[in-house]
Amino acid sequence: MSHDREEAQRRKRAIFEAMSERRRRHILKKGYDQWDPFVAPKDPIDIRKDRTRRTTAMLVKEFLQTRSSKQYSNAYGRGVLEMALGIINEDERFLGMYEFSCWYRDLLNREKGE
Repeated sequence: MSHDREEAQRRKRAIFEAMSERRRRHILKKGYDQWDPFVAPKDPIDIRKDRTRRTTAMLVKEFLQTRSSKQYSNAYGRGVLEMALGIINEDERFLGMYEFSCWYRDLLNREKGE
């Protein structure tokens, strides 16, 4: 095990040494020990899937099919796509907008019943 760890450290150092000075400074600022050059890249956006195993394109298409083309504009469709990308990528900005929207819908439903 320690041989594998030593080999990984040697390879990490070799990668670091081969980088430009600017990139090295960037890594050192964040911390060399925390830097992992062997992390697998994330899936490309077009094949990333949510918990329902749907891609962003699938979610957008499925949602927009519940609307007639007269019910939404290009701006509406762009908003749907942007929201789907934000939620699948777990972007805090979009998660906040989603949670607020759910909260507001529930508020309207509660106050309608009063």
